[in-house]
Amino acid sequence: MKSDELLITELKSPQTRDAAFRELMKLYKERLYWHIRKIVYSHDDADDVLQNTFIKVYKNIAKFKGESKLYSWMYRIATNESITHLNQNAKRMQISSEEVQTQAVNNLQSDVYFEGDAIQLKLQQAIATLPQKQQIVFNMKYFDDLKYKDMSQILETSEGALKASYHLAVKKIETYLTRD
Repeated sequence: MKSDELLITELKSPQTRDAAFRELMKLYKERLYWHIRKIVYSHDDADDVLQNTFIKVYKNIAKFKGESKLYSWMYRIATNESITHLNQNAKRMQISSEEVQTQAVNNLQSDVYFEGDAIQLKLQQAIATLPQKQQIVFNMKYFDDLKYKDMSQILETSEGALKASYHLAVKKIETYLTRD
């Protein structure tokens, strides 16, 4: 596996750009897909957002300054694309983005790509009740096991604020899961 520095150099060179981009997609496609999927819930929507993410990466790689890890930069693009997708769906359906997510979670049971059991579905329903930022922070920490330092770069938020968001999210999820 190539280092990020070598991959970035190859991505910025017209002669090696396409091959390097294929390698980049192979390396990060699955991780980004699952990050996106946890935000938009639907497999089809996640595929669309992933495609948009890679298009943005391809178009903007020349602007990448290397101030963060390549994956952190791509993760931020994927997160922003996911939020944009939810907001566009909400606007199109004339409902709030929270309602869009609630509908998506409710549709998980009939989603052929969702392989979770009743407990996992209940957890997803609990996560969907959180404010958007807390959802993203919870998913990044709980499912992706990202360090607060990396999350801080991706979300451009202080580590302290992220820790507080995660703590609040956990408490709300616990309350949701134990209330019945």
